[in-house]
Amino acid sequence: MFAYALLFPSLAFLALFTFYPIIKSVYLSFLSSTFGEQTFVGIDQYRQVFQDEVFYKVLTNNVLLAVGTVPVSIFLAIYFAVWVNNKLKGTSILRVAFFYPTLIPMITIANIWLFIYTPDFGLLDKFLGFFGVEGANWLGSPNWVMLSMMIMLIWKEAGYFMLFYLAGLQNLPGEVYEAAKLEGARPFHVFRKITFPLLMPTTLFVMVIAITNAFKMVDHLYIMTKGGPDNASNLLLFHIYETAFSFWDMGKASVLTVVLLVILLSISIFNYVFLDKRIHY
Repeated sequence: MFAYALLFPSLAFLALFTFYPIIKSVYLSFLSSTFGEQTFVGIDQYRQVFQDEVFYKVLTNNVLLAVGTVPVSIFLAIYFAVWVNNKLKGTSILRVAFFYPTLIPMITIANIWLFIYTPDFGLLDKFLGFFGVEGANWLGSPNWVMLSMMIMLIWKEAGYFMLFYLAGLQNLPGEVYEAAKLEGARPFHVFRKITFPLLMPTTLFVMVIAITNAFKMVDHLYIMTKGGPDNASNLLLFHIYETAFSFWDMGKASVLTVVLLVILLSISIFNYVFLDKRIHY
């Protein structure tokens, strides 16, 4: 009873802000809200959502964002962690520099990158101008907007994930590296055969967090693009926000929320059930 009493505040928090909203969203997904009146419509709203072209566009954008940012962020995080883990002068400054984007509020980050991507006057266009290259409309062109958002997300996430890998590197057994050194193993082979396999538990954890973050991005969109142009940068969570609080269609927003929950749960279950069995702790 004492243990449960200690756990009660956390359990109450989870129940109030996680489990109840999930159950409420599932319940509302079967109701149609019109001018404040709720009518039971069953799975009709699910049919409407899965017949909506905007939904598939938004879902495709989100998948592309995850595929384009998660591997690159993890690669850079490992590279940064291995780099700053060496006992060299200036590594403390490098750690702070890599982690600094994580400390900046998300709205501030969006405004910083909004300035960087501003056509003609932005930092990126000014930099390209030195080489005689004409910049594009980075946030106003459907061809460039998703790539621009990916670069910003990678910049923000890589330093955060670096911390987990740095902690993982510092907990690896030193005897293995001493044996590899005695055998004359090259640094790349040491990383490929020893470091990376031993870091797989950390990689699994970071992968789940990275994919989840890719599907939860909303603050930056609200400031930078609002999902435009023509839904080229619209993502699932921002689409849910717009549906619920701009169009006041709580039923459809609840359906989209259930879809998002199913996607995130499926990814997490796949990672922890399928990949976890192939990892040695």
